[in-house]
Amino acid sequence: MNHWNTFAFCIHGWREFATCFGLLVVCTFPVHATKSEPAQSVTYAWAASMAQDERGQYPISLLKLALSKSGVAYEAKPSKHDMPQWRTLRHVQMGKELDVVWTFTSPERERDLLPIRIPIDRGLLGWRLLLVNRSDSDYFARLESADQLKALRSGQGHDWPDFPILQANGFNVTSSSSYQGLFAMLERGRIRYFPRSMTEIQAEVDAHQKQAFAIAPRWVIYYPAPLYFFVKKDNYALAQAIERGLTIAMKDGSMRQLFVRHFGNMIKQAQLDKREVITIRNPQLSEQTPLLKTELWFSPVLGF
Repeated sequence: MNHWNTFAFCIHGWREFATCFGLLVVCTFPVHATKSEPAQSVTYAWAASMAQDERGQYPISLLKLALSKSGVAYEAKPSKHDMPQWRTLRHVQMGKELDVVWTFTSPERERDLLPIRIPIDRGLLGWRLLLVNRSDSDYFARLESADQLKALRSGQGHDWPDFPILQANGFNVTSSSSYQGLFAMLERGRIRYFPRSMTEIQAEVDAHQKQAFAIAPRWVIYYPAPLYFFVKKDNYALAQAIERGLTIAMKDGSMRQLFVRHFGNMIKQAQLDKREVITIRNPQLSEQTPLLKTELWFSPVLGF
């Protein structure tokens, strides 16, 4: 799967305040490590493609922000090796080279790793616009119901958490083992649309200009899609530090400022207020998902 679904697609084809297993006593004021403490390295998964993809910089910037406010002397550093997502998850699980990774949550990931249950992108990953062939734009504008959209064949990665979510909600979805293969399937008409996060879709249109893709008008699909930081299952100290830092960053507004700086223009361009929202359920979520903490989630009604 892509890194923003580690991150969740890094470059490819991006959910309380409660503690992870009772780990955290929330601080309500910033704390700072003493200068005499030697900094502990926190290695995060990095890929060379992040250098060309601004979206890949947001989780890194947020991780550094959280660690700086954690009260512990941590220094975030990139991994030395570029590796696929499945390997980054495995390395964090084993405590081998990597200390933290960000990814779309799933039951398996919450079983194998320790999630910090604050959606780092405020759930933007779950706001899905439709990538279509430009010649199909008018067709999608004329669709009259969600059921008509569901009946059209769409595509997703075979091992992406999105695939079973769409299936469970009655979408006619076809899987692919190749991220780039999905664009080829769309171009050839084997699928009619490719649901993509609004943090991903414009960059993908720009990257595939020869294929004449477009963002379909009128429709947006929404489901809760928490993108979490994950650490090794027994790395309680780091989990506490990251959650403490994120909580402080939310309280003092610095997380919001970072969020708006990275995603504000994307959100405005999506014009969600002019779209029909198809809200679907996410059966992949655990009972610990902070769905009722509205302050953790982006809302087009409430704004940033």
